[in-house]
Amino acid sequence: MSGSRSDRIAETLEDQILRGRFAPGTRLDETRLADEHEVSRTPVREALQRLAAAGLVEQHPRRGVFVREIGTIELLEMFEVMAELEAACGRLAARRISDEALDELDRVNERCHAAMEAGAIDGYYRENESFHHLIYAQSGNGFLEREAIRLHRRLKPFRRTQLHLRGRIAQSMQEHREIVAALREGEAERTAALLRDHVAIQSEKFRHLMAGLRETG
Repeated sequence: MSGSRSDRIAETLEDQILRGRFAPGTRLDETRLADEHEVSRTPVREALQRLAAAGLVEQHPRRGVFVREIGTIELLEMFEVMAELEAACGRLAARRISDEALDELDRVNERCHAAMEAGAIDGYYRENESFHHLIYAQSGNGFLEREAIRLHRRLKPFRRTQLHLRGRIAQSMQEHREIVAALREGEAERTAALLRDHVAIQSEKFRHLMAGLRETG
């Protein structure tokens, strides 16, 4: 139960940081946040640890937790590496994926579609996360899978936030369908290109969203 509470708090704080409620350098007080979310300090502490892992905050011993300024170049570099890791996973998965995993990707896409129809953006992201992690696993390369998961977690707040742009989820769904079709045909280079573009579009959409928020902020 604590885990689910900490996840919800982390997602709320991610949105608030990215949307400017907490400016870079702001100290995030555990007690105040616990009162605001009507929980104990434990799930707040777990949420802050998740934000630290994503690079959104910095934890300083005896001083507290502070919002970190994320540089545009740093983000672009991470998305660039993520795109290549996903492409590598897709290229290998196209040669190695099992029929069972292909069927599971179809089921995940069905759940993604249901979340889209319900307007459940965070629900869509959770299924989207399963979609990508399954492809990482089907690469058949454990080291590559671990590195992809690690960076995916680091970029999670940014990948999740860009889904709030109008029309992005429907576009993402179509990209998922094309990726699965390429995997079914064993088209390694096409799968790699589709996944690379999928991540590159996420980076572009996130930059557009942040620019719009700065203009209205």
